Amino acid sequence: MQFDRTGLSNEQLLSFYNALIYPRLIEEKMLLLLRQGKISKWFSGIGQEAIAVGATLALEDDEWILPLHRNLGVFTTRRMPLHKLLKQWQGSDEGYSKGRERSFHFGNRDHHICGMISHLGPQLSIADGIALAHQYKHEPKVTLAFTGEGGTSEGEFHEALNLAAVWDLPVIFLIENNGYALSTPTHEQYRCHDLVDKAAGYGMEGVRVDGNNLLEVYQTVKTARNYAVQTQKPVLIEAVTFRMRGHEEASGVKYVPAALFEMWEKKDPITQYANYLKEINLLSDEEITRIQQQLKTQIENEVALGLQTPPIRVNTALELSDVYAPAIPAVNPGPAAKEQRFIDAIAEGLKEAMHQFPELILMGQDIAEYGGAFKITEGLLKEFGNRVRNTPLCESAVIGAALGLSIGGFKSMVEMQFGDFVTCGFNQIVNNLAKIHYRWGQAADVVIRMPAGGGVGAGPFHSQTNEAWFTHVPGLKVVYPSAPADAKGLLLAALADPNPVMFFEHKALYRSITGMVPEGYYTIEFGKARLVQAGTDISIITYGSGVHWAVNYAMQHPGISIGILDLRSLHPLDYDAIREITAATGKVLVLHEDTLTGGFGAEISAWIAEHCFELLDAPVMRCASLDTPVPFAQELEKNFLAKARLDGYIQRLFQW
Repeated sequence: MQFDRTGLSNEQLLSFYNALIYPRLIEEKMLLLLRQGKISKWFSGIGQEAIAVGATLALEDDEWILPLHRNLGVFTTRRMPLHKLLKQWQGSDEGYSKGRERSFHFGNRDHHICGMISHLGPQLSIADGIALAHQYKHEPKVTLAFTGEGGTSEGEFHEALNLAAVWDLPVIFLIENNGYALSTPTHEQYRCHDLVDKAAGYGMEGVRVDGNNLLEVYQTVKTARNYAVQTQKPVLIEAVTFRMRGHEEASGVKYVPAALFEMWEKKDPITQYANYLKEINLLSDEEITRIQQQLKTQIENEVALGLQTPPIRVNTALELSDVYAPAIPAVNPGPAAKEQRFIDAIAEGLKEAMHQFPELILMGQDIAEYGGAFKITEGLLKEFGNRVRNTPLCESAVIGAALGLSIGGFKSMVEMQFGDFVTCGFNQIVNNLAKIHYRWGQAADVVIRMPAGGGVGAGPFHSQTNEAWFTHVPGLKVVYPSAPADAKGLLLAALADPNPVMFFEHKALYRSITGMVPEGYYTIEFGKARLVQAGTDISIITYGSGVHWAVNYAMQHPGISIGILDLRSLHPLDYDAIREITAATGKVLVLHEDTLTGGFGAEISAWIAEHCFELLDAPVMRCASLDTPVPFAQELEKNFLAKARLDGYIQRLFQW
């Protein structure tokens, strides 16, 4: 094994040895604590330390790293105190995630580390977003994201690398190829000879290194960093290594041929580097013993401190409050107003927000020169330049990049060309955006605009209204306006809010609905419903297109006094308004365009039954669309929509 010390002093070489041996000694102690039941799980990086340590040493301390669960060396090289790490591994509320995450599934802004989630791959596109934030701020910084050879089979790997290449982002993608994804060997993962061969397909530079050679990793990452910063282009590095223990300790290593352990044990990164330092007379066996003993003493002291962990203190109010970052107070509208279509109110809201928030970035397919599929962003590119970005067709990577922008101090809006396409980014939304503030206090300042709904003959893949998928997820806010003034005010509130917001816009309302819209900047508070009209016979609780169905029905049936409540915001929900309109009539119909089973109406009706039972004069009823995909043919679609059954439900309820 050849070592290249170019540019490194003797002092640096010795400090590198300390950085390399320290995580190994910690691991040996952790494996003992694991057997003693003092920590619950461990993913060993023994034999792979040179990659995590070398890469971290090559970066500046304020450059973000997105590690995996076998990268203890990243955390130790960034000087995170071992006693606090141990509290994290024990699930203590004094750890980095207050007991909400295990092992290395956490992040920390002070150390510029963004923790992984168990779904391998999503961290790669977050790195794209952080790098994009550096570009917007003209900072000469790089972002480094780890993945394993198994993770390269994920679609997110392709999306993230492609996005970084297309957008010329200074990202280093570092593959730790240790031969096995749990028990699956590389020949069952990919057919290219080397994973670095994939770099050419994305139009980026790639290099393959000996992952057990500390200085080779360091020099390669250092060179890649300088190249990425100077050229503003990404780099792919494949670091070849071996996993000396199981995927995690419970899985064992019986599936690995014994000969591989014998071969790789001779390549142990610590032994090889120590031998090199001895060869150049920088280290002796006595000094190695002294350094190791000194570090072991330090580890014992830190462990003793870390084990002084009181029982976790359960605080339900704190648990609930930490799901979301603090909201922004509402801004009341001014007196001036003008009549606008629903679509124009949304477009004006985006423009107002771009002026209000210079850190706001708009992203989506065809939203720049073309102006978006519905022309909502038309003209914004000319006015705001590169803050309006076309994206490749990669919903997941773009949403991940939006989260990275948030980590970098920006706001972002991601437009789904059609709300149906959000399925391609589902993992990023429900597991990254929704959970990150609860996990380690990082806000996800992202709005996802969702053109949704039927009634326009667009068939099963362009007509869904899928709000119920997201109202179930703690950490997301879900908004669904029906009126132009609400559309603008709620959109501005969503873009002001530091939390992830799913903003539903019904396509059929875009050009069919008009109303008076306040001019200038204003916001409407989430969780405040709008009483459209009072009634004494029946109360309809609805949102989106359902509001207009209800209003039209009430106009056509003046003999029935119908109260109509427009929820506007589904999460948070205005329970006070629901109770008030229930009390007004004692008969409640929950109306929505989504399909019946599992629709959001079930949540509303269940809450009324539980909390307002004494106010009811009849069962709460739900009027929803058929439990089928949305059909294309006009007559079939009319029959599918809840509107087709509205009269039947109202008559049944009225006659109860």
